[in-house]
Amino acid sequence: MTALNTPAAELLTGDQYLSLHLLETFTAALPVRDENGMPKQFVFGGDPRTMITAQARRRAERTHSRERANAGQGPLAGYTMGIRTREWAKLTAKALADRYGWDRADALATAKALLEGVGLKFGAKTTTRDLTQVLLFAPEDAGQVIADWIQEHRTEVTAWTTDYLKAREAGNAAEAEKKAAAAAARKAKKNGTEIPAPAADDPNNEEQLPPLPRKIREAILSALAPRDAIDIALYGRFLAEIADSPNVDGAIQTAHAFTVHAAEHIDDFYAAADDAKLHRKAHALDYIDAADDSGAGMTGYQSLISGTFYRHAVLDRYKLRINLLASGMKPDQVQAAAEAAELEFVEGFTNAIPQAKKNTTAATGVLPKLVMAFTGARPFNYAGIFEKPIAEEIDGMVSVAAADRLLNQHALVLRKRTDISPAQVLTYDLDVQELIDSRTAAGTLPGVEANSIEELTSR
Repeated sequence: MTALNTPAAELLTGDQYLSLHLLETFTAALPVRDENGMPKQFVFGGDPRTMITAQARRRAERTHSRERANAGQGPLAGYTMGIRTREWAKLTAKALADRYGWDRADALATAKALLEGVGLKFGAKTTTRDLTQVLLFAPEDAGQVIADWIQEHRTEVTAWTTDYLKAREAGNAAEAEKKAAAAAARKAKKNGTEIPAPAADDPNNEEQLPPLPRKIREAILSALAPRDAIDIALYGRFLAEIADSPNVDGAIQTAHAFTVHAAEHIDDFYAAADDAKLHRKAHALDYIDAADDSGAGMTGYQSLISGTFYRHAVLDRYKLRINLLASGMKPDQVQAAAEAAELEFVEGFTNAIPQAKKNTTAATGVLPKLVMAFTGARPFNYAGIFEKPIAEEIDGMVSVAAADRLLNQHALVLRKRTDISPAQVLTYDLDVQELIDSRTAAGTLPGVEANSIEELTSR
């Protein structure tokens, strides 16, 4: 890779790809569910496997790292981070009102008009009319940056916004009139009376709207651009609604996690108590109508899963540096930012857990059974080694058998390929630690043991 004559290649030392592999065990949890509240699953190796989607994992890792950075923790403390939301008009309006004293209604109308001017559309319902129809991943300070620019150029922004809102109101009125005329024509036809329907070639309302001046458009797009948001450089973004928006092809690839054994689900029956009812019964306050107080306050079922999952993700270290350079970051800053982002990526991969049902399952406290990291000239996904599901009655303790199989796989690949490095291996599990200790003593560990997350990225 370093043979490429590019600034990013000159900044890259070592292999292009950092591959991460992890085993973790959940007990009576539900980290992610489908639209019916059921665990997600697919068939692999002839057996159904419980799945935790890549989307759920990526969001957990991305928000974990953002919160740490914003709290001044971890290697990305002090760096700009992004946020994915539909509320950019609200955030811009709040900045205008709080910082510059704008009337909130005028601020919101202005922000919405400008975002519509660059191509974004808003919801049609009362609850969504101030929200863009799509989520937009942009630097957290984008609303403030837009507000600052609006205030600095208030005269020209206000002039355009006034014309735009008037044209849109007139267009909406014309459209409403057209719809009313069409409805009247349909009603008349139904009653046997012919009324000419409105012309089908009426000008489209959007064509009558004044276009956003180039200067203003460039300022809005610049504020919404990825800029130096590290998590956008890592995870990427795509915004189809704005043709000339700067999109980013992410540097992280994430696979769906799945159980290394056949799926194990349980439909858990629960009964929720009514505190007021139980209080009356406990203190004999309602002895005449005691029969009415029998039974639970509410009952139902929830689906829970248990099992050991295999997870995989890979960081394209070269692509990360390209993204940082493309964001405008100076070459002498890119290397430090890329190394910090890599370390935080490993931290999030190791520690972040999807938040679903966290209060009733405490699943977010789970520690990995095994984390294995290595570099290579290409990504290496070891999901295929679990095509044959692990059976506890045959293979023994599932997590230890899975760890043994994963280590054996890496040892095999190491013997047969030259484009891959030995692994750093980290565990927080007593049984897996015994496995690593025995392999170390026998000289069969395909790499070295790591005692911290930081060591997983050492080379």
